[in-house]
Amino acid sequence: MKKVIALTMTAGLLSLTSCVSKKKYVELENQYNDTRSTLVKTQLEKEEIEAKYAKIEERVANYNAKIKSLSDANVELENTSLKNYGNVVLSNKDKAQMKAALAKVDANELAQARTLEDSMNLIISYNLKKNLDDTFVSEGENDDISVDIDETVVMITISDKLLFNSGSYRINPKANNLLQRLADVINSEPAMEVLIEGHTDAQTVKPGAYIKDNWELSVERSTAVIRKLQDDFGVDPAKLIAAGRSSYHPLTENETKEGRSKNRRTRIVILPNLDKFLALLSAN
Repeated sequence: MKKVIALTMTAGLLSLTSCVSKKKYVELENQYNDTRSTLVKTQLEKEEIEAKYAKIEERVANYNAKIKSLSDANVELENTSLKNYGNVVLSNKDKAQMKAALAKVDANELAQARTLEDSMNLIISYNLKKNLDDTFVSEGENDDISVDIDETVVMITISDKLLFNSGSYRINPKANNLLQRLADVINSEPAMEVLIEGHTDAQTVKPGAYIKDNWELSVERSTAVIRKLQDDFGVDPAKLIAAGRSSYHPLTENETKEGRSKNRRTRIVILPNLDKFLALLSAN
């Protein structure tokens, strides 16, 4: 009887042990499958990332190759066709054109040039003087128009009685011929800027007048000349600069009628624009 009971208990224990092991096995098998699935997914993600990284590396290599190619080409260009003068870089073509232009300049003036900027100024000045026709210069010999050339700067001073009525900023139609020839001079040389200055005498504006003061009058006269040059005679407005100086830059005293008349004037200052000159030179 004891043997039977012992065998029965042993069988029960074996059966219980078998059941626990199977559950554990199933649990471990599920964990293994989950881990394997995660591993496969991770592997796929890793391969995808590696493929993207390889493409990025390829693009970077291509960019570096292009940069090196451009850098090498730039060095070659600088060594073969460009020379640096201070802050200005000229090509061989530019230098050849400048040499041809400088051949026309007076030898004594050219001997005074010490820098590239000096040479460019001489070319612009030469072209400008060439287009100041004899009639314009001869008119500068009287008291109503004066033409002064200071190296590369041309200053044309015109008495207001040739341009305006007294106390007005409306241009007299009789000034059209004069302004037409002034526009021809300005248009003859693209590489320059033109400052139009209005000047008045020291007499105060009468109370109630449509002009507030001499500041306003000088500015209105300057812009009136500019509008005329732009609208009627085709001068590029980008070249024009308006300035009103009121009565604070007189040529002479304001105590006499003659002095006040001389101080009422419009001054045209023609200035070389070296940046524009270089741009035009390179474009040709």
